[in-house]
Amino acid sequence: MSQTHPPFWRPDIHADRRPALLARGRIKTALRRWFEARDFIEVEAAILQVSPGNETHLHGFSTVLIDDAGAGYPYYLHTSPEFAAKKLLAAGEPRLFDFARVFRNRERTALHHPEFTMLEWYRAGEDYEALMRDCAALLAETARAAGTTMLRWRGSEVDPFAEPERVTLHEAFACHAGIDLLATIAGNGAVDRAALAAQAQAAGIRLAEDDSWSDVFSRVLSEKVEPELGRGRATILCEYPISEAALARPKPGDPRVAERFEFYACGVELANAFGELTDPAEQRRRFEADMDEKQRIYGERYPIDEDFLAALSLMPQASGIALGFDRLVMLATGARRIEDVLWTPVAEPGRGGR
Repeated sequence: MSQTHPPFWRPDIHADRRPALLARGRIKTALRRWFEARDFIEVEAAILQVSPGNETHLHGFSTVLIDDAGAGYPYYLHTSPEFAAKKLLAAGEPRLFDFARVFRNRERTALHHPEFTMLEWYRAGEDYEALMRDCAALLAETARAAGTTMLRWRGSEVDPFAEPERVTLHEAFACHAGIDLLATIAGNGAVDRAALAAQAQAAGIRLAEDDSWSDVFSRVLSEKVEPELGRGRATILCEYPISEAALARPKPGDPRVAERFEFYACGVELANAFGELTDPAEQRRRFEADMDEKQRIYGERYPIDEDFLAALSLMPQASGIALGFDRLVMLATGARRIEDVLWTPVAEPGRGGR
């Protein structure tokens, strides 16, 4: 048995963790009241889904649903309530939020856990800049509920009451890595792997020969850019390259970038937001491209939720965001790792069940 992390159920360990866990409850109550005061409806997305999501590097947990005739069907624990939430937007719900338990395989670090809580919310008929304002407000609400005036993690601090800075990916790459990102993206969204790789190597990034443009982009982002974000005040990192849009729509006036932003504090990514794509054909194209890449890298692919694509044709223009609730609690309580703010962390391999 690993001795790295003593069992959470030991009374002395629980006593140390309990203040942060109680703060977690206060924060959840405060945020729930914030949403309800603004006419959001709390929903509960089904965890079992026909697809766990179709992003290249997301890994789902699979299971089998057995019907009353004994036939088995492949299902997955969702990696996000996004598909279900957007179906509710298509059904006519104008504002909704969900404190969803979600599941991601191959993820366990100080900032990752196989099972965690994702706070997602959606605004029909409103652009993604409304979500930027929401993030700033929720950061302040969180601090008040936790009884703190500063968010902290690994020596970095953020004033939760300060107005977040807003930086584009192009600006961030130029400032922190000396890279002209948009020079590697054509007007139709096509990317130039060689051009980005040359600039990345000049910036000191080590690359593999089979790294794609997206791989190079991710390496620069994680090694050079993300550690510098959310220092002193939160950072809104926006206008992602269209090839990294996932489920976001192109930005009007510049098809090279998408209406996508991520929200950072203390160098930690807290949230990922989209001006939502509502074109089923384009969404299918992106899903299939991502699954082709997953097949190339990991030798597997996930099914596409056809019900979700059908719902997109009815979904109104909307904006949506996913926020890692546990990470938010970590920063507000000064916890060192995500497991310190989970009431019952998932057992480490080899530890549970005996």
